[in-house]
Amino acid sequence: MPTIRVDLFEGRTPEQKRNLVKALTQACVDTLGSKPESVDILLFDIKPSDWATGGVLWSDKPKS
Repeated sequence: MPTIRVDLFEGRTPEQKRNLVKALTQACVDTLGSKPESVDILLFDIKPSDWATGGVLWSDKPKS
């Protein structure tokens, strides 16, 4: 039973999350031969102030 953890910035809509978990589940079915009901996906919404890359908080980076 594959378990996939996805860390992402908060702000995604329920529809975006729904589409993501469907796509990830299908990828496990296609690639690993898993049954859809055996695929667990855990979504973690992270605030940009709680995530840093290269020593810089994402909340401190300029908006592009």
